[in-house]
Amino acid sequence: MRVQVAIVGGGPAGHLLGQLLHQAGIDAIVIEQRSQDYVLGRIRAGVLEQGTTDLLDELGLGKRMHREGLVHGGFALNFGGVQHRIDLHQLTGGKRVTVYGQTELTRDLMDARATLGLRTVYEAEKVSLHDFDGVRPKVRYLRQGVTREIECDFIAGCDGFHGVSRASVPVNALQTFERTYPFGWLGILSDTPPVSPELVYANHARGFALCSMRSQTRSRYYIQCPLDDKSENWSDDAFWDELRLRLSPKLAEKLVTGPSIEKSIAPLRSFVAEPMRFGRLFLAGDAAHIVPPTGAKGLNLAASDVRYLARALAAFYAGSQAGINAYSDTCLRRVWKAVRFSWWFTSLMHKFPEGGGFAQKIQEAELDYLVHSPAAATSLAENYVGLPL
Repeated sequence: MRVQVAIVGGGPAGHLLGQLLHQAGIDAIVIEQRSQDYVLGRIRAGVLEQGTTDLLDELGLGKRMHREGLVHGGFALNFGGVQHRIDLHQLTGGKRVTVYGQTELTRDLMDARATLGLRTVYEAEKVSLHDFDGVRPKVRYLRQGVTREIECDFIAGCDGFHGVSRASVPVNALQTFERTYPFGWLGILSDTPPVSPELVYANHARGFALCSMRSQTRSRYYIQCPLDDKSENWSDDAFWDELRLRLSPKLAEKLVTGPSIEKSIAPLRSFVAEPMRFGRLFLAGDAAHIVPPTGAKGLNLAASDVRYLARALAAFYAGSQAGINAYSDTCLRRVWKAVRFSWWFTSLMHKFPEGGGFAQKIQEAELDYLVHSPAAATSLAENYVGLPL
């Protein structure tokens, strides 16, 4: 089989790129190692920046998002026993974020691709990338015991941090930058109403907490925990008790508890691989960079990557190589700004083992400055809703 672009990875980044390329008249196939049900079973956050929702609207894929998603014009910072609202809408000239689960976004993209009759391969085993340093790259995989090969003009590596795409790049051609944080997030999902109509980020001497939601009846809560902790060490009651301690008394009184339907611990990491292009292989999304979830940037960065890539490939087929030549630098300028913001917000809100009382007081002072300084609050809001593309 021959196509113009082979997309490795069938998560939201790969499927979004597929839709963008289809809109541009570019023939592409999506190759995914896992089953469709497995991909849709992955529970991920879903705070979409204004630019991401605008992109979905441009593709005609925003109807269900607008019907079921929760539009937020702000969020709260909870510290010192008091809650303070950051008014995103006012501070950014009308921008907002939308809470819409990554699973739901992926489902919308999959359904759109199926409706259009576009080619997607699931359960592709032993995927391997070849000859991307030349002009005739190839992707090979095993499907139902048969080895298959796709010849293409370009390969888009959208297969995540542990995928084959970045691993296929020669080690001496890649430079990586990484910070592993000395704590994780213990998260639970529960069929309970959210404690607040908007997200709440809590800084407390006992550690960070986040109150989020998937809908008006399903909540997602997190508490900072040691990196070596285990979710099985936490009963539901123990989780709720600890969460209450980290919230302001007024908010803790409103908390509605219930049995968890999912419980897990996620480590936090900042990671960037440079460059993001190797011949005719382009990395996008988590294949190239990871940010801690504090700033809700991971999915949105993937969306901006594939938007840049789709534009670059459309320009290539129109006769210009300027876009593909600039792809890595263009993406990385935005990536590093998001990495900086996520690192800063994580450092501000979490308790670090070596910090002690001094660090806690510094955090509280900075938070107090942040909520009382229009300039500081505006900087936070601009980064949170997403910097311009």
